[in-house]
Amino acid sequence: MKTATISQAKNHLSELLAGVKRGETVLILERDRPIARIVPIEASQSDDERLADLERRGIIRRAARPPRRTLPPPIDWPESGSVVEALLQDREEARY
Repeated sequence: MKTATISQAKNHLSELLAGVKRGETVLILERDRPIARIVPIEASQSDDERLADLERRGIIRRAARPPRRTLPPPIDWPESGSVVEALLQDREEARY
């Protein structure tokens, strides 16, 4: 396991992250005391598994239901294909 002080981590963050991408773990030290660990994300873990893990640990809380806002139906383009005509038609129909 690689170790780095906070100042080393700030100055060489790209190099440390390149090592993490290769599978290494980096321990960040503050005055010779470990305060953080940078570890690679497991490739086999899906987004849903990661979110479930974060939720289990109390870091995030997922929405109980989907958002209420829905998108308006798509614009019915005029046969001429003119954007101006489509906007005027949209304004006449009072779509927001």
